[in-house]
Amino acid sequence: MAHPEFQVSSGKDDKFYFNLTAGNGQVILSSQGYKGKEGCENGIASVKKNSSNKKHFERKDSKGGQYYFVLKAANSKVIGKSQMYKSNESSENGIQSIKTNARKAKVHYM
Repeated sequence: MAHPEFQVSSGKDDKFYFNLTAGNGQVILSSQGYKGKEGCENGIASVKKNSSNKKHFERKDSKGGQYYFVLKAANSKVIGKSQMYKSNESSENGIQSIKTNARKAKVHYM
């Protein structure tokens, strides 16, 4: 089984993105695009800092009846967005996974 990690990559738009993956390799949080690698690294640091506070998770419903959440920084800016989940319970499990995995996750550059 793999370890939780932040996978950093650059997109076709020359921006940097991260995905936080759980030990099973499943993506549990994805970032916005950052203009530079340093901004992306600051985003990762913000996830590590803010993921332990349940008030920073905002639960949402999609128009298609699925569930997802966003993680916000103390300034209320969105740091990352989850995948879509079929049930609210699965979405809550995703939040718990971030709380458990984010702080110890290593950064891997793709």
